[in-house]
Amino acid sequence: MGLSAVPGDDNRKKGKAIMALYEHVFLARQDMSAQQVDALVEQYKGVIEANGGKVGRIENWGLKSLTYRINKNRKAHYALMDIEAPGAAIHEMERQMRINEDVLRYMTVSVEAHEEGPSAMMQKRDRDDRPRRDGDRPDRGDRGDRAPRESFGDRPRRPREDRA
Repeated sequence: MGLSAVPGDDNRKKGKAIMALYEHVFLARQDMSAQQVDALVEQYKGVIEANGGKVGRIENWGLKSLTYRINKNRKAHYALMDIEAPGAAIHEMERQMRINEDVLRYMTVSVEAHEEGPSAMMQKRDRDDRPRRDGDRPDRGDRGDRAPRESFGDRPRRPREDRA
């Protein structure tokens, strides 16, 4: 095997299709059930596999609020798929997503390698690095050395008159 200027050129000579790695996220309508979203994921997984690709990790992130309304929806079901497929399979899946009214938005990103383990959305946030409200804040010193409130300003305070 010699050095080639085009990556994957050796695979083309052998007749193998180039399999690129992708991360694909899509948003489904809020009025769908979780089972309907899972069926949607399986439908698009079938499209990828029918076109010579394979789907690795699938994560359902659940129903989340949107930053702005999309087609009168304030929330959407989010789903992530790690895909290894040729470009034609991705184009076919995206074409079917454009037709489907249940899919609000989608985004496919080419990646060098798939991440191991859960995605950033699925990882639990480590709450130990944030200050707690129960007194775990930095010490602010003794505040007893302040002057009484009446001595502030250039004139004395008048007593309040209760009006009935």
